[in-house]
Formats: sequence, structure tokens, C-alpha cells
Amino acid sequence: MTATEDSLFDSKAFLSRLTSRPGVYQMYDVNGAILYVGKARNLKNRVSSYFRASGLTTKTMALVAKIARIEVTVTNSETEALLLEQNLIKELRPPYNILLRDDKSYPYILITDKDEYPAVRFQRGAKKGKGRYFGPFPSGSAVRESLHILQKVFLIRQCEDSFFRNRSRPCLQYQIKRCSGPCVGLITPEQYREDLRHATMFLEGRNQTIMDELGAQMDAASAELNFEKAAELRDQISRLRQVQEQQYVSGLQGDADVFGCAMQAGGTVVHGLFVRQGRVIGSKVYHPRVSIEESPADVLAAFIGQFYLAGIREIPDQLILSYELEENDALAQALSQKRGRNVSITHKVRGDRAGWQRLAQTNAEQQLASHLANKQNIHGRYLALQDLLGLDSLPQRLECFDISHSSGEATVASCVVFDGNGPLKSDYRTFNIEGITPGDDYAAMHQALTRRYTRLKKGEGKLPDILVIDGGKGQVAQAMEVLGSLQIDEVLVIGIAKGPTRKAGFEVLVSGETGAEQMLQGDSAALHLLQHIRDEAHRFAITGHRARRGKARKQSRLEGIPGIGPKRRRELLRYFGGVREIESASVEEIAKVSTISRALAEEIHAALHPEH
Repeated sequence: MTATEDSLFDSKAFLSRLTSRPGVYQMYDVNGAILYVGKARNLKNRVSSYFRASGLTTKTMALVAKIARIEVTVTNSETEALLLEQNLIKELRPPYNILLRDDKSYPYILITDKDEYPAVRFQRGAKKGKGRYFGPFPSGSAVRESLHILQKVFLIRQCEDSFFRNRSRPCLQYQIKRCSGPCVGLITPEQYREDLRHATMFLEGRNQTIMDELGAQMDAASAELNFEKAAELRDQISRLRQVQEQQYVSGLQGDADVFGCAMQAGGTVVHGLFVRQGRVIGSKVYHPRVSIEESPADVLAAFIGQFYLAGIREIPDQLILSYELEENDALAQALSQKRGRNVSITHKVRGDRAGWQRLAQTNAEQQLASHLANKQNIHGRYLALQDLLGLDSLPQRLECFDISHSSGEATVASCVVFDGNGPLKSDYRTFNIEGITPGDDYAAMHQALTRRYTRLKKGEGKLPDILVIDGGKGQVAQAMEVLGSLQIDEVLVIGIAKGPTRKAGFEVLVSGETGAEQMLQGDSAALHLLQHIRDEAHRFAITGHRARRGKARKQSRLEGIPGIGPKRRRELLRYFGGVREIESASVEEIAKVSTISRALAEEIHAALHPEH
């Protein structure tokens, strides 16, 4: 069913023909662009609420003012409508719906079952490997932390099968006591299976049972005067107890996801706490884009639907929320239908569950306060930039370009984008530069800008308000030439070049229109914004360049990272056993190497993970 008007939507005529059955409605503007997707138990009542004479919020009024057409799809039940709504939101991404920015699948831990000595591995995406899966975990770092524990406490191998089968002597993991050496037969299959059984019990949350068993084995070894074995078991119990003290354990049977929500003008935060087999395995913060929902309960209802129904998320036994949902039963039924087993949604909990609920809500409130403080700081920098450049309105979108290469090899240009919230990483781009004289930065900049703005001119993206070039008059001239040839005159171009001292705080701004140079005070908020986007473009360009160069050279990815010479490479390889293990390590794990500082660990992690 469709209603259209040339300039004004005739709501009365449309509502007079609208059914009272459950279904989904889609709102479009005069250009045919989707505005909003919603579902209803009673379509007539729900859609009518948008056109009542009073009581509408400002955001809802803004939506209604743009409506030129409404399409509805009748369904057999409210549950069916809910499922259809989430599929449409994921497909169409309407601007007035809550939209999640992170749609990655959860990572898991896989224990293989086809080998004499099974391995424990990181797994994300489709469950293609044969074996037993544990999870889902909220992030890759949570998986790596658990894998590190399994290595340290239970000495379970994590190497690839090809590496395992071709060993003639134990690797560094054995030497640093992170593996029991099954590749060369230093442990029998029976002993290894016992360690694997304990590792499985750990992942199931049965830590106390493991310690009871190990304690009994330690006593038996002591009684047999096998003090070396007793000492090994004692150390294993000690390590396991340290792990248990760092994790919150309860008697909860099954899995639960706990969500808190905090809202203020200018921001919304949903904080998720993930519990598996009674163990809190991690948490994650989400910043959904909210347009017309007006209460935390509304946000949570939309968030939960899109989070689980429109993706491939693992649905747990229970969802614990900080607010009661109006459509609680329908949402629980839809989740149960998709999962194939019952799912409960509740906000009335006691004991440990109440503690998790409070923790999720407290974290949501703290994250929101931090987010708003940072947003206000960014807003102040944008205001300062507006004042500096004499703009009539606040700039909404900035793009910055930089070039990176090694003596002309593997030249890469980066484009980073900032909006009112700071870095907009989903819009970052890199350009592999080809067909120029090696080391010609002007030609590289010209090629990157031409490729970028030709696409934008065709409507394949948004034009920025300001184009920032990392460089002086020469690079800025390239930008002006490219924009002029494409007849793009609505973008303001400025360059940020190192001053005479080449130190931070003494940069020179170059005007694209006049070529005039200006030096700002070191404490200028506008300069801080430009430094931020310039440094981010520089970082992203270097990351892209290293990835391209490393692929071309097919050499160790550790080479070329500033601050990592032969000695530190040896220390890293001795600690982790190989580059693959270093790539799987978190920043915290890398920083545990004696010669690696926290800052250097972050540089190593960024260089080995150019996609983040």
C-alpha cells in the first residue's frame, strides 16, 4: 500500500485506508530516499501516532515534515514484523533509525578434535573448523587473553598444523614454558589429553573443580616422594588461582548478555557485559546513532533487535537489561525463534545478576560522560577553526591527505576523514600510487586527489567542507589544480606545513586560494584540530605503506618498524616464539617483553594490524 503527494503527504487519506493488522512501515522523502523503518502490532494505531496534533517530539516532527510516501507490508504476527523490520534496517540503513556502527561477528575459541594432540585456536566468522567452540567473546583481545592463560597454565599448543608436523625440535614456546612440546613427543597423548581436559573445564568456568583435582594430584605426588611433580602442580594451582582472582565467577548456569544504556543531549551509549558459564569474559561499548527514540528503553529495544536479529550474533540464554521494554515478550519470542531455543529478557534480577546489571549501567553512564566531554572539546576546536578561517558556518567534514614511501618504494597516499565526533574511520581510504617517478611527492599527491575527487564528483561519497593537505605550497597547488580541473569550487583548501624549526606547535598554514602563510600560537585550538588530523593522516599513510612494502618484500613484518632493531626482534621472537604469535598478541602482552615499552608496543601492534 502506497500513498504519494507531489509536495505534501496526505496523512488523513492514507490512514483512512490503513489496516489494523501487524506489519512494517517504510517512510520515504520526496526524492524517494528512505527515512525510517518501523514495525507495529497495529499498523493503523502506530502510524497514526506520527500525525497527531500535539505531543510529538522535535525529532519526530522533523521526520514527519520530510515524509512524502509511506509503504506498508502486512505480516501474520508481531514477531514476523519484528524480524522483517530488522532485515530492512540492515539492508536500507535509514537515517532516522538506530544504526549500529560495529557489525563484526563475535570471535570464538576452537579446540580441534581430529588430532592426536588437539590445538586451541582463535576463530572468527563461520564455524568451518571441526571441533568444540567456546564463546562468543566480545572482542579479539578477550580471546587472546584466554588463549594466553591456556598457554601459561595448561601448556596447550596453539600452532598451526603445518608448523606442528614439521618440527624436529621444540620451538621457543616450549623453552619459555608456554607449551609441553607435543610436536616432538615430550609429552604422551594421554598426559596431553588430561591437560586439554583441564583447559576445557577452565573454558566452561569449572575452575574450582580443576583446583580440587590438581590439589589431589599434588598430594598424591608428595606421598610418592615425587616432589618435582608436586612442585609443578603447586605452581599450576597458584597460576590458576591468580587467574580466578582476576575474573568474576558465580554459580550462573548458562550464558547471559547484560546491557546498560545512558542518554543525554548529544550522545547515547549502550554498554554490554558478556557472561559465559558464570564468567565475565569481557565488555564492549556501543555508540548507536539515535534519531527519534526518546527513552533508554526505546533505544535498548531497537538496539537489541538490530544487534541480534539482523546479524549473525550468538544469542545467549538470557538478556539482562537496565530498563523494562514495552515489547519485551515479542522481542523474546523473535530471539527464541531465531535461536531455536528459549531466550529470556528481564530487568528484574537479584544477586550476581543484579551486580552485573548495576555494573553495565554504571559503565554506560561513565562512558557517556567521557564521550560528551571529548565531544565538547572537539566542538570547541571546530569553533576555533571556523573563527580562524572566517567561515559562515561550522565545518562538518574535513579530509586530510598524506604521502608515505621509502626512497620512492611502495608509495601510498592516505585520506582520513573527521566529522563532528572526530575521526570517522569507516571513511578512511588509502591509494596505492603507480606510474610516477619514484619519490615524486607532487605527482603522488596529484594522482591520489584526482582518484578521490573524481569519485566524489560522481556522487560516490560526500565532499568535505575543508581539504587539509599535509605539506606546503607545492602540495597545496596540486590540490587546487585537481579541484579546478574537476570544477569543484565549494571545498576550502588549506595546507599545514612544518615551520622553520620543524617542531610541533610551529606549523605554518598555507591558504589554497591566495598562497598566504600564517603561523598560529602553539595553544590554538584550531591548530590542535589540524595537528590531530594531520598526524592521523601521517599514521594511516605509514601503516598502508608498511603493509604494501612488507607484502612486496615478503620479509619479516617486524623489519621497518621504528625502534625495532635486531636485538628487540630477537627478544620478541624469543618471548613469543614467532611472528604469527606476535601478530596474535595484544598491546598488553607485547609490552611484557622486557625491552618493549607500552608506547613501542602500541606502535608494533598498529604496524602488524594496518586494518585497525
